[in-house]
Amino acid sequence: MENPHAERQNVLIQRIIKNADKCTEAILELNRCLEEIIQADTHVKTAADLVTKYRKNVQYNLEATRTAAAE
Repeated sequence: MENPHAERQNVLIQRIIKNADKCTEAILELNRCLEEIIQADTHVKTAADLVTKYRKNVQYNLEATRTAAAE
């Protein structure tokens, strides 16, 4: 006669394994999505850096123009 506790344990272990596999799949999918976001973010960061440099150049030129006009 089989041990009913061992059967119950086996069922619970199988459920745990199944849920752990699902969790692993979800984490892998999350990692793939994060990689895509990071890749897309590099283009946004480059554009933001260019806009920031442009703004600083415009600000510098405005100040230079104001200084030249005041003299």
